[in-house]
Amino acid sequence: MSFFLGLVIGITVGIGLIVLLVRSENIRSGQRSDLATTVAALARMTVEDSRKILPSQFYPSWVVFSQRQKLTWLNHHLTKIWPYVNEAASELIRTNVEPILEQYRPMILSSLKFSRFTLGTVSPQFTGVSIIEDGADGITLELELQWDGNPSIILDINTRFGVALPVQVKNIGFTGVFRLMFKPLVDEFPCFGAVCFSLRQKKKLDLTFKVVGGDISAIPGISDAIKDTIDNAIEDSIMWPVRKVVPILPGDYSDLELKPVGTLEVKLVQAKELTNKDFIGKSDPFAVLYVRPLPNRMKTSKTINNQLNPVWNEHFEFIVEDASTQHLVVKIYDNEGLQASELIGCAQVQLCELEPGKVKDAWWKLVKDLEVQRDTKNRGQVHLELLYVPFGMENGFTNPFAPKFSMTSLEKVLKNGVDGTEVAENGNAVMQKKREVIVRGVLSITVISAEDLPVVDLMGKADPYVVLILKKSEIRNKTRVVNDSLNPVWNQTFDFVVEDGLHDMLILEVWDHDTFGKDYMGRCILTLTRVILEGEYKETFQLDEAKSGRLNLHLKWMPQPIYRDRE
Repeated sequence: MSFFLGLVIGITVGIGLIVLLVRSENIRSGQRSDLATTVAALARMTVEDSRKILPSQFYPSWVVFSQRQKLTWLNHHLTKIWPYVNEAASELIRTNVEPILEQYRPMILSSLKFSRFTLGTVSPQFTGVSIIEDGADGITLELELQWDGNPSIILDINTRFGVALPVQVKNIGFTGVFRLMFKPLVDEFPCFGAVCFSLRQKKKLDLTFKVVGGDISAIPGISDAIKDTIDNAIEDSIMWPVRKVVPILPGDYSDLELKPVGTLEVKLVQAKELTNKDFIGKSDPFAVLYVRPLPNRMKTSKTINNQLNPVWNEHFEFIVEDASTQHLVVKIYDNEGLQASELIGCAQVQLCELEPGKVKDAWWKLVKDLEVQRDTKNRGQVHLELLYVPFGMENGFTNPFAPKFSMTSLEKVLKNGVDGTEVAENGNAVMQKKREVIVRGVLSITVISAEDLPVVDLMGKADPYVVLILKKSEIRNKTRVVNDSLNPVWNQTFDFVVEDGLHDMLILEVWDHDTFGKDYMGRCILTLTRVILEGEYKETFQLDEAKSGRLNLHLKWMPQPIYRDRE
C-alpha cells in the first residue's frame, strides 16, 4: 500500500516540477521577446523621439545632440593641400591683418607689426557643418572649425617707453563656428550673387606670448594689451553680426552689409541676494552691460559700496544690428579698488525674446559662466527693464500737444526730420537739435493690504506700517500703524508729484512699530515705467529681504509731460 502511495506522490511531484519548468521557460521566452522588441524599437528611435521621451533638463552633462554633419572627406583633402595654402595665404593674411591690429593698438604700444608670419604644418579641422533655415532668399551654412596649430608668428613691438620687443605667438588653440551666406539666389551661374562670411561664434581662443630671448613678464601689461588688441580686432572686424561681403556677380549688395536696425533701451534697476566676495564687510557691486563686447560699446554702472542688494536705477541705450541673433549680457563685479574686479555673476537676454515696442520687466538669475547653463549655485538675481525699438517704429508714447513729436525710446523725442534735424515751416533743415522729455505727473498709490508678513516680535505678532519713498526726490509718507496683525489692511491713498518719472522709483518699506523703536520687515522697489505706460494697474508684490510677505498695491498715473529743447 505504501509503495503505491509513494509512486502516486512521486508522479504528482514530477508532473508539478515539469509544469513549473515549462511555465518558467515560457515566461523567460516572453521576457526575451519583449526585450528584443524594446531593443528593436530603440534602434529605430530618432533624436526627436528621444527628446520627446526624456526632456533636455534630465540629460547628463555629457549628452549632446548635434545637427552638424561630419566633414571627414574635407579634412582629408585639406590636410593634403595645407602646405600650398600656407604658402599662398600667409602673406595675404599678414597684409590684411596688420592694418586691423594697428587700428586697435593699445596706448602702451607705439607700433605693432609682423616680422614673421606662417601658418605652420598643422591644418585646421572642420568638425561639422549645418544648414540654417532662416526663410531668407539664400543659403546659409555654418562650419565648425578647430585648429591647434603650430604657426610661426613673431610680432615686432615698440612700447611708449622706447623698448623694442620681438614677441613670439605660440600654442594657438582656436575653436569657432563660421557662417557662410550665399545670397541672393539668381538664375545665372553660379546661382548666387555674393558670398558673406563671418565668425558666428568664438568658442575658444588660447594664445601664449613669449619674448624672443627674454621674459614678457618683465614689462607688466604687455601680454594683456596684446591679447585685448587681438580680441577687439576679431570682435569688430569679423565677429557676427559683422560680415564680409564678396561679390561674385555684378550688382548692388549694400543690403547685405551690416547696418543698425534698432535700439535697445535698458534700465538697470537693482540686484538682490548677491554672493559676498569680501572676507570683511560686503561686496561693492557694479555692473557691465553690452550687446557687442567692444570697449566703446560697453556700459558700466556706478559702484554701490558694501551692499549685496544694490539699487542702481540707471538707464543705458545700445545699437542693435541683428535682433534675431544678438543678446544683451550683464556682468556684475565686486569692485576691488586697485586690484582686478572679481566676477559675482552674469546673465544673458536673447533679443529675439523681446516683443518690439513693449517693455519687458523681469528678474534674471545670475550664473558663473554663460556657456555652462547647469549652474545650480545661487549667485543672486538682477532686475532689468528692456525695450527694443526697431527703427521706424513708434512705441506709442506721443506728445498730445504736438502730434509731429513721438517717442522712439523711453527718454528722447526727435522732431520729424532727417537725422534728427529740426525742420522749419518752409521745410528747410535749420539746426541739429533734440528734444528731451521730462515725464512729469501725479502718482497716486493706494496701499491696500499686506499678507503673511514675517514674525519679528517675540510674541509672534507685529504692528506693521508702510513707509513710501520717492528715491530721486526723497519725498516720504507713511501709513497708519495696524496693531497685532501679520495681515494688515490699510486702504490708504497717497499722491506724489513726480518731476521726472522715467528716472525716479518708488520704495515701500514695511516696519514693525515698537514702543522703543522699530523693526525692519522687508521692502518693495518699483520703477514707474509700467504705471506711466499703462496709466493704472493693481498688483501684488513679494517683499524683498524678508522670508515671507506680500504687499497689495494700486497705482495710478496722471501725466503732465514737459518738452524742452536741448542742444
